[in-house]
Amino acid sequence: MARLAQTAGLTDIQEEILATVRTFVDKEIIPHAQTLEHGDTYPADIVEGMKEMGLFGLTIPEEYGGLGESLLTYALVVEQIARGWMSVSGVINTHFIVAHMLKQHGTPEQKEKYLPRMAAGEVRGSFSMSEPELGSDVAAIRTRATKSGDGYSISGQKMWLTNGGTSNLTAVLVKTDEGAEKPHQNLTTFLVEKPEGYGEVLPGLTIPGKIDKMGYKGVDTTEMVFDGFEIAADQILGGVSGQGFRHMMDGVEVGRVNVAARACGIAIRAFELAIDYAQQRKTFGKAIAEHQAIAFKLAEMATKVEAAHLMMVNAARLKDSGQRNDVEAGMAKLIASEYCAEVTQEAFRIHGGYGYSKEYEIERLMREAPFLLIGEGTSEIQKTIISRGLLREYQSRG
Repeated sequence: MARLAQTAGLTDIQEEILATVRTFVDKEIIPHAQTLEHGDTYPADIVEGMKEMGLFGLTIPEEYGGLGESLLTYALVVEQIARGWMSVSGVINTHFIVAHMLKQHGTPEQKEKYLPRMAAGEVRGSFSMSEPELGSDVAAIRTRATKSGDGYSISGQKMWLTNGGTSNLTAVLVKTDEGAEKPHQNLTTFLVEKPEGYGEVLPGLTIPGKIDKMGYKGVDTTEMVFDGFEIAADQILGGVSGQGFRHMMDGVEVGRVNVAARACGIAIRAFELAIDYAQQRKTFGKAIAEHQAIAFKLAEMATKVEAAHLMMVNAARLKDSGQRNDVEAGMAKLIASEYCAEVTQEAFRIHGGYGYSKEYEIERLMREAPFLLIGEGTSEIQKTIISRGLLREYQSRG
C-alpha cells in the first residue's frame, strides 16, 4: 500500500509544490521546531523561507502576483507544514483567510492595494472576531464603530487574535448601526492597517503583550484594544457596511478546512513517531510493534489518520467547486481534530515514560493537539452546524 494521507487526482504542479514543501519541512522545520517551541520563539527564518517559496501568495490570483492555486493545494501544504510544527501553519493561516476574504469580497481598489503585497509576504494578515465574553456567539459582539466625520471611530476589545503583534493588516468584525432587526446584519468588517509590534501601535489602537499559552508557541496570540480609533470608510471590506458576518463566515469556512488540515498534519507526525519508536523499543525480547496490543493501536491510529485526511480533502474540493461546504467543512474539522487528539494520545502512550519528557517530540504534540478542538469553533459548534445542515437537507415531509 502507499503511505498514509496520499491524495488522488493531483496535477503535476500540485505534486511539485507538495514535494518542495515536504522537503522544506523535513530540512528546515522539524530539526528546529523543538528549540523554537520551547523558547516560544517566532520562527523568523522559516517565515522568510516560506516567503521565498511563494507560500504567502499560494491562493492569491496570478494577476496580483500570487500562484493562483486552489484551497485543496493550500490545505495539503498546511497539512505538511503542521506535520513539522503547527505554529508555522498558524503564521500563514490567518494571512490566507484575510487574502481569501479580500479576493472574494474586496473592492477592486482594495484588491489592488493589498493582494500584491500580501502575495509577496510584505503585508501579513490576521483576523479578529472573538471578544473576552463572546465565545461562539458572534452576534453578541460589543466592539462598536460609530460614524465620525467621513469615517468611523472604533471602541472595544477583541480577543484571541493570532498573529496580533506580527501582522500588519487585520480584518476586524465590529458592530455598526445598520438598523437591521437581526443582530448579525449589524456587523461590518474593517481592514485595519497597523505597524507590527506591541503597546499603543497607533493612536487609539493597543496590542497588549502575547498571551502565554499551554501550546501553540512561537506564533503570537494577543488582544486588540480600540479606544476611539479613527478609520476611513473606504477600509470597510467590500465598501458596504452590514455585510461583515457573511464575509467572516466565508473566511471561517476555509479556516475550518485549514484547521482540519493542521489536525491531519499533527496526527500524521504523531503516527510517524509512534510507529518508528515501536519498531526500536524492545520488551520481552522483541520490538513492541510485534506485541498485538501495540500493533492494534498502530492499526487504529493509521485508520483515523486516513479517514480524517479524506474528509479534509473532500471539504476542500467542495469549496473549490463553488458549492456550499459548511456541513462538510464542519464534519472535516470535527473528525480531524478529535482523531488528532486520539492519535496523539495513543502515540504518547506508546512512548511510555519517554513521552512525558521534553526531549521527545511527542510531548510537544500533546500540548498542540488540544488547540484544534477549540480553534475555528469547538466540536460542539461543529455538531450544531452539521445537525442544522442535516435537518435542512432531510426536512420531514410528514
